[in-house]
Parts: sequence; structure tokens; C-alpha cells
Amino acid sequence: MLRTALRNVFAHKARLVMTALAITLGVAFVSGTLVFGDTVTRALRDASAKNLKDVAVSVQAASQRSSDSEADDARSTALTSDLADRVRAVPGVTSVRPTVNGSATLAAKDGRPLNADNYGQNLATNYSPDTPHSDRDSRFPVSAGRGPTTGEELALDRRTAEKAGYAIGDSVRFATNGPALTKKLVGTVDTDDPRVRAGGSLALFDTRTAQQLFLQEGRFDELAVGSAPGTDNQELTGRIRELLPANGITVTSGAQLAREQAERIAENTKELTRMLLGFAGISLFVGAFIIANTFTMLIAQRSRETALLRAIGALRRQVVRAILIEAALLGLGATAAGFALGTGIATALRPLLDASGLSLPDGPLVISTDTLLRALVVGVGITVLAAWLPSRKAAKVAPVEALNTVDQTPPKRSMVLRNSLGGLLTGAGVLTMLYVSTQKDGADTNLKAAGLGSVLTLTGVIVIAPLLSRPLIRLAGAVTTRLFGVSGKLARENALRNPRRTAATASALMIGLTLITGLSVTGSSTNAALKDAAVRGLTADYKVSNTGFAGLDPALGAKVAEVPGVAESVPVASSNLGARGKFAALTGADPQRLGRVSDLRFSSGSLADIGPGKIALSDQLAKDTGLSKGDTFQGTLGHGHKKELTVVGVYQQTRAVGGAVGTMGDVLPYANGGKLDSILVKAVSGRNTSGLDQDIRKALGNSPLLQVQNQDQLTKAQSGMIDTMLNMMYGLLGMTVVIGVLGVINTLAMSVFERTREIGLLRAIGLDNRGVKQMVRLESVVISLFGAAMGIGTGIFLAWACGSLTRSSLSQYEIVLPWARLGLFLLLGLAIGGLAAVWPARRAARLNTLRAINAQ
Repeated sequence: MLRTALRNVFAHKARLVMTALAITLGVAFVSGTLVFGDTVTRALRDASAKNLKDVAVSVQAASQRSSDSEADDARSTALTSDLADRVRAVPGVTSVRPTVNGSATLAAKDGRPLNADNYGQNLATNYSPDTPHSDRDSRFPVSAGRGPTTGEELALDRRTAEKAGYAIGDSVRFATNGPALTKKLVGTVDTDDPRVRAGGSLALFDTRTAQQLFLQEGRFDELAVGSAPGTDNQELTGRIRELLPANGITVTSGAQLAREQAERIAENTKELTRMLLGFAGISLFVGAFIIANTFTMLIAQRSRETALLRAIGALRRQVVRAILIEAALLGLGATAAGFALGTGIATALRPLLDASGLSLPDGPLVISTDTLLRALVVGVGITVLAAWLPSRKAAKVAPVEALNTVDQTPPKRSMVLRNSLGGLLTGAGVLTMLYVSTQKDGADTNLKAAGLGSVLTLTGVIVIAPLLSRPLIRLAGAVTTRLFGVSGKLARENALRNPRRTAATASALMIGLTLITGLSVTGSSTNAALKDAAVRGLTADYKVSNTGFAGLDPALGAKVAEVPGVAESVPVASSNLGARGKFAALTGADPQRLGRVSDLRFSSGSLADIGPGKIALSDQLAKDTGLSKGDTFQGTLGHGHKKELTVVGVYQQTRAVGGAVGTMGDVLPYANGGKLDSILVKAVSGRNTSGLDQDIRKALGNSPLLQVQNQDQLTKAQSGMIDTMLNMMYGLLGMTVVIGVLGVINTLAMSVFERTREIGLLRAIGLDNRGVKQMVRLESVVISLFGAAMGIGTGIFLAWACGSLTRSSLSQYEIVLPWARLGLFLLLGLAIGGLAAVWPARRAARLNTLRAINAQ
């Protein structure tokens, strides 16, 4: 039986090409993900270890406010110069490098802000020479020029300088949390910091300047302690820990810090790997349909051969074993090709990321034994598992069937059990999703119910697909018959001949389109809700804010008001508000002026009623707290400050204003750092607002941190992340669709082989080459459209049912169908059908008529 399995693999290698390709792509996705994940983890871990190579002990201090005042946003730490000197005096300590960390947003040479939307990766720190007699900081090797030594100088990492267009000697504009500053670029450095290599920036200052910008003079965020050779660093860590105050200071050995960072890196990359493996799993699941379909068709075509084996003494388990060995050999070959392809993809990703500016630290390609074994188990395991049911059917072939002719149509098996099971699964899934659609929040229980309902619904539709195929394909066939005559009718009948095969082929395509459609509908609905939320209740033409979340100086409101073309400038502050155990954002502004840049819809009271100690609540906060107009309560402002407040109005909640509105005098003292949250600007009526944003920027010093957005930009800022995520998901799910296409090609090609004699007879009675090609193409299109229709319909239903879970956090959420995109998906199904039929149709048309008729 082993020889029989080997012979079958080589005898039918042409028919197994598409199946092998589907397995190869799935395994390539898995192995590429694992190899790339391991490579990234190793590279980041090595870079981290390199940075900590000379660190025996790390002394880190938590940030704290320099005073208890809400208006004071200055940062401080417990690490002082005196403590640094005490650490230097500890026996065994050879060096102490004090570190100051902060953030600086740069302006490029042409004036545009650099990484304005990525504030968290605009890093800044001090350039601290290794020894008092050295000008070298081993953390940042100088690539050109030198390190900064005075308050008028700075250095940049080489990539940042190139991206911003700066050369040594240029004046560099930047901002930390206030007005723009300018310093001279005296050098560029290299760094392996993954945040910088991933597109961030790095600015270096001398230690005193860094303290003035980010902390206070004489204060540090960290002390990196070096030790003499042979020193017990664990013991040294203990001595330093005893020396320093425990409050706000953490002392860690360099080895422990390296382990902790390695664990964090592994955990972070593991999350990305898990996500990618999830998509790879979907691709492999779709590939399983193709494998099962292929072996089902091969077994049907080899039924006489199987019967002969049974007739000469082969047992059922031997037949099953032979087919599973055949599947294992196929899986083994495809896995080897897939692993090689996946490794190539992982290798190619590094230069691609480098070209896009998201580079990784240097490191070798990591191919672990675990990755190889996992790819092998996945590839061979799924192939054998998918072939198991077809093998059991083959074992049921009776020996007497060896006497039958090859042309005899196999008896049709009843689908009552399958249809009943499919109906139960679909019904259970639909009922679960209908329950989910009545829930209004994304609680863990509801999310689990949504996941279970989605799986049940999708599984049920797959199981019941043969039943659904008849009416849908007859409907499509009516169109093809009317438009293409005999070829269209033959295509319809061929698609209806074996509903199970048609359903399996269409389901492979359906799964990908279900997920893509569901994502599209959810993404479009979320985008529409976010865009509405961003500007609902806001009539201002521009919103001025700080990209660094450090707020704006209250004096800037008056400067904006003086800009020609500005009709109204309304400063807005915000603070935390606690009311009866609920928390919301309290917006502070001049109520009368706020009405000129907003359109709040009050159900009771008005903006005019707001005054000192008197606030208006959003309808959502009023409902949550049970407060209404006229109620007085003890509110909590800022960091625990108590104040008696009276509710004088209730308005429809908008994200633009927040959960409550009060006066500027009530809110600004408790705002973060005593700063404004934003300035709302209304342009003079009838004036062309083009260029007004630049005038406002210039009036405010054109700081790189400054953000002046019109309403279109506000909505794009809200929806940009959704669009990026959708595009990424489309790319990852694209592999699923590609494998589905391979399934259509595979089914058609094997169907043409199966119907060789039938096609010869059709040719003999007058169907020309063009008609044969048209018949195969139309059959492919009908099957593909059936899969597309099921996928689009199921995806819309699941997106609708799950949409209710977002309403608690996004009240504006309503289902929005992206008709253009859905139409594109339907056209994609049509195109897939046409393209998938190219090779099978050409093969069918090239069959010799006489040889085809005599085929056995």
C-alpha cells in the first residue's frame, strides 16, 4: 500500500499542484511569521543587551510633581547630584552616568513638524561622556561632528538629521512643551533604540541643558553605574540600595534589568506574532477546504481502482492508510517549499522595513528548530486531517464496483443530515448574534458571545452551503442561459451537478470575503461615527492644540484673537470632574463666547445659565449620576479638590465639548499645569479661510508642537487609524482570498479531467472550442459569485449584530454600508471566476475529440 500511495502521488502530480500550492502558501505565512518574530526578538534583545553591557547597577527614579499646585507642571525626581556623588563613593563603582529623559518635537529644515503625529517617539536625553576626561558617550557613537557641550548646541541621530534635511552647523528648531527653541547642530550619532529605528527621532543635549528642559537642575531620571572587573554586582546592588532612600527610587542590577527588558521585548513581539498567526490560521483553514475537495474528487475518479484493490484483498484500514500516506507525502513536500518561501519572505521584510523608515537593529536571521517543527506539524497535520474524511469514504467502496464502467454516475447521497446540522448551527449562530445585537456595551461576556455566534453562523453557512447553492446558482444560471445560450445552460447544470463540491469550492472563497466584508462594514461605520463625533456640536473653523498634550499658555488666546481674519477666539480648558461616583471631562470656557463656536442642544437650561459654581451636564452624565437641572452636589475637580456645584442645564453629549461645561474660572485652576486644552477659532464670515491656519501658527511662534486643524483635518485625524488598520487587515486577509482562488482553479481543472469524455461528446455534436471555453468560464464565474454573495451577506449580518457593542463608547455608531466597496467585492468575485477559469478552459478546449470520447 505504501508503493500504491507513492505511485498515486507521482501519477496525479498535475492534479495536486494547486492543492500543494495552497498548503505552501499557508505554511509560508506561518513559518515566515515565526521566523520574522524570532528574528525581531533576537535583534531587539541584542540591541538592549548592548546598551546595558557596561551597566552593573541601574538606579531609576519615579517622576513627581515639583509642587502640589495644579498649575505647576514642572517635573522632578528624588535623584540628586548629591546622591550621584554618594553612589560614586561606593567601593567597586568605577563610573556613574546620570541620565535625563524627555521629549522634543523637531521642525524639519523646511519648517514642517517632524513626527507631529507620533509624539511618544520624539525622544530626547542628555549626552553624558563616559568619564570626566572624555568627550565620548558609548551609548551614542558619533557618526559625524561631536557631542553637545554647551546650552546652545544639540546633536541628532543620523536618521533624524537626514529625514529633517539638517547638516552639521545648521540651526535646529524644536519644542519640548512650550514655545519653539533653536540650537546649533554640532554632531550626529548612531543608535539602536528600537523606537528611533521605527521612525522616531532622538535629540541630545548637554546634561545641564537637558535638566533645564525636562527636569530641574541637579535632578536625574536614572544613574547607570559601572563596576570594576570581578565585582559581585548583586552585592553592589544591595550596598547601593541601602545607601539611597527607598521612596521613589528603584535600584536594579544590570543583569536583572536586561532580563526584564528581554521579557518585555519577547512579550511585545509575541503579541504581533499571535495576531499574524491568527491570520495564517484562517488561510490554512481555507486551504483545508481545497485539500478535502481535491481528495474527494481524486477518490471519486479512482473508485474503480480502489474497488480493484479491495477485490484483491486490501482491507479498509489499508485503503485509509494509503490515502493518508499520500496526503502526508503531499503535505511534506508542500511544507518544505512553504518553509523555504516563508524564510525568504522573512529575509525580504528587513530591507522593506528599512526602505519604509521602520528599520530594525542589525542581527542574524533566526531559524529555530521549534519553528521548523511547528511548520512541519501544521503543514503535514492539516493535509492529513483534511484528507481523513475522503479516505474513509474511499474505504467504503465495495469490491464489486470494479466491474462497473468508469462512466457510471455515482449514486447521490442524501443531504438531509447535513442540511439539518447546518440549519441547527446557522439557527444557533443567528439567535446568538440577535442576542448580541441587543447588548449595548463591549463587556467580556458580550464579546465572548459575539465570537461564539460568529463562529456558529459561519460554520452553519458552510455546512448548509450545498442547500443554498441550488436556488442561488439557478438564479445566476438563468442569467447566463439568457445571455450565452447553450454554454450558459451547460455551465449552470455543471455547477448544480455536485452541490457538495460546488459548496466546498465556494466556501473557500466565502470565508475570506466574509471577514473582509465584516471589517469593511465595521470600519466604515466606525469611521462615520468618529467623524461625526469629532465635529458634532462644533461650529468653529479651526481648533488650535498641542500635539504633546502639554496644553497651551492661556495668554495665547488673546494672540489668536488679534490675527486678521479671526472673528472669535475661544480658549478652552478641561479638568476631571467626579460626580456621585462617576467621572467625566469638565470643559471650561466663557459660556457666551463658547456659544459662537459650538452648537450645543439643551434639553433644559442654556449656556447663558452657566456661571461660577454653576455647570451644565451632558445627557449621558446626567443619566449616569441621576442629576438634573436645579440639583446641587459635591463635585471633585482635578486631583481631589472638592467644590459645591449646581446643575443649571442638560445638553446632548458631544465629544467636542465633553461631559460637562463650566466657566473658565472654575476649571482652569484644576487643569493640567494650569494650561488650556485648546483654542476654538471662528473665521470672519465670508472670508476665504485659506492660509488662516498658517497665520495663526506664525502668531503663536510656529512651534513644532502647535497643531491648527480645520474640521476636515479633525475628522481625518479621528478616522486615519481606522483606515490604516483596515488596509493592514485587507493585506493579511488577501492570502485567504488567493488560496480561495486556487481552490476554484483546482476544482475546475479536476472537473475538466473528470468530464473529459463528456466534453469530447459535446465537441462531437457541434460545440466548438469557443463554446467549451465559455462553458468552463461561466461555471467558474457562477461558483465564484455564489461564494462572493454568501461571503458578503454573512459579513454584513455579523458586522450589524456586533455593531451594538460599540455604542456604549461611541454613541453615534450606526451601521453604514460602504456600497462602492461592497460592489467592488462582488466585481472581485466576478473577476476571480474569470481568471480562475483561464487555464482549465484552455485545457478543456485543447482536448482531442476522438481521444476524449475514448477516454477511460
